[in-house]
Amino acid sequence: MNEDNLIKAAKSGDKIAFAELYIKYKDSLYRYAYFKLENEHDALDAVSSCIVEAYAGISSVKNEKAFSSWLFKILYRRCCAAIKQRSQSRNTLNIDETEIASDDCKAVRVELKEALEILSEEEKDIVLLSAVAGYSSKEIAQITKLKPATVRSKLSRSLKKMREFLR
Repeated sequence: MNEDNLIKAAKSGDKIAFAELYIKYKDSLYRYAYFKLENEHDALDAVSSCIVEAYAGISSVKNEKAFSSWLFKILYRRCCAAIKQRSQSRNTLNIDETEIASDDCKAVRVELKEALEILSEEEKDIVLLSAVAGYSSKEIAQITKLKPATVRSKLSRSLKKMREFLR
């Protein structure tokens, strides 16, 4: 079944169709959340919350072509809420604690994290939505409520900043 048909079926209450959509998007959702939130636990929580909200609200999707952007808007809001909550409890939380899968990846992840940290939150969101989630400037514009041309220029400037930092 193609994606449009899966979305239509899920909108009609087909749990299997929604599960197939989840399987299709789970990796890109997780990657985005992981880079945005910088740890596995928060990323998994954000994706879980996103999926629950998406399941409850799938009937509100008017255009099947907009499903992906709609799903990432939900995740984007969940990540922003997690960051806000984390900053409110910063006194008791060690933000630098992250789970790293292997020592070989540690140096690359640290450099990437440092390069992302030089960006503003908006720039970081645009880079992650583009590089990690694979969205076009038009799709990112829908998620962030910016114009596509603005997204392209901010992405270009952000990547340039990161390249200069990594040199």
